[in-house]
Amino acid sequence: MAHDNAHAEHYHPTWKEYKWVALILFLITVVEVWVYYIPELVQSKAFVPGLLIMSAIKFAIVVMYYMHLKYDHKLFRALFTGPLVVAILTLLGLLFLFSKIAIRIAGGG
Repeated sequence: MAHDNAHAEHYHPTWKEYKWVALILFLITVVEVWVYYIPELVQSKAFVPGLLIMSAIKFAIVVMYYMHLKYDHKLFRALFTGPLVVAILTLLGLLFLFSKIAIRIAGGG
């Protein structure tokens, strides 16, 4: 009894697309490193959020293209992004909680 292992062909990015993705990732990394060497930007309130946003963009690009999540079934995307959102919200909640505690302890009250 022979099994038919033929699956529907999935779209795979071309080398040209991979090169564009690599270039975009490289440029974002250059901006991240460049920003670090400008003292005025490092001291601004937008420094850390800006780096976090650029890192999140790079993360999303890597996951979508190099892990092929962009072309997978929507269920796989949900299984990946659901727990990721929960983890991010948990981390943000903990950062908020402990920053309030640290401010209260430092303030003496």
